[in-house]
Amino acid sequence: MKVEQTKLEGCYIVHDTIFNDNRGYFFESFNKRKFEELTGFNTEFVQDNQSFSSRGTLRGLHFQQGEHAQSKLVRVLSGAVLDVAVDLRPTSKTFGQHVAVELTGDNHVQLFIPRGFAHGFVVLSDTATFFYKCDNFYNKASEGGIIYNDQDINIDWKLPHDQLVLSDKDMELGALRDFKF
Repeated sequence: MKVEQTKLEGCYIVHDTIFNDNRGYFFESFNKRKFEELTGFNTEFVQDNQSFSSRGTLRGLHFQQGEHAQSKLVRVLSGAVLDVAVDLRPTSKTFGQHVAVELTGDNHVQLFIPRGFAHGFVVLSDTATFFYKCDNFYNKASEGGIIYNDQDINIDWKLPHDQLVLSDKDMELGALRDFKF
């Protein structure tokens, strides 16, 4: 396992060591001891989530607030997505900035998103199976979101606007500047 610090403090790209042979491949997708040594985060994951989506599906930008905030370790099992994390920590020097990483079933790259971030992704392939670990349980009363096309964040989702498929709920999310953190 190798971790790469992104421009957002505490947000890491995780590269796993892949062992290939004539049967296929093997890799350790998570090792708590190695992860803590490389990132300094003592994370106890308590919930795993998985979604399957078609090309153009955009899920986000979502977050949990307060005591229900979540760190996430995200990856793609099949297909390809553009994964985005937005820093929502008001005291952070990178508040409102984002990172975007292409995660695929072939590159086995993961993204660690600490508490205090919004998260979203768009499916770039025909379909994608997305998997993530959370260090806190979901709490509906604590959920929040930022509209995907927020002008201040300015995310390039890599697909034309008319190809994006969003839920009604995600289309009604507010702008970053309207939130009180």
